[in-house]
Amino acid sequence: MANALIVRPRADVLSPTRTGRAAQYVRMSTDHQRYSTQNQAAAIAVYAAQHDLILVRTYADEGRSGLRIQCREGLIELIDDVRNGRADFDHILVYDVSRWGRF
Repeated sequence: MANALIVRPRADVLSPTRTGRAAQYVRMSTDHQRYSTQNQAAAIAVYAAQHDLILVRTYADEGRSGLRIQCREGLIELIDDVRNGRADFDHILVYDVSRWGRF
């Protein structure tokens, strides 16, 4: 059933009458990097506030290269939560696309 429609409980999370719930993903590859996870989180918080989003979860990988997904526990957990229906958010915020990785 590769193309089956799956309806999950809590379909109301996308309701336009509610404030959106968001998770953030932050990653820093070295201690010398200009954009620390704290700086990324601060920028994401400003964006979330401007767009009526509430940050409910943070996934983080500190000191992790963006070349491979192995050993990036934060990103692996984020993907696993979404895939298995455990995500209690409807948005994922990231400082910039390079935080996902350099694939």
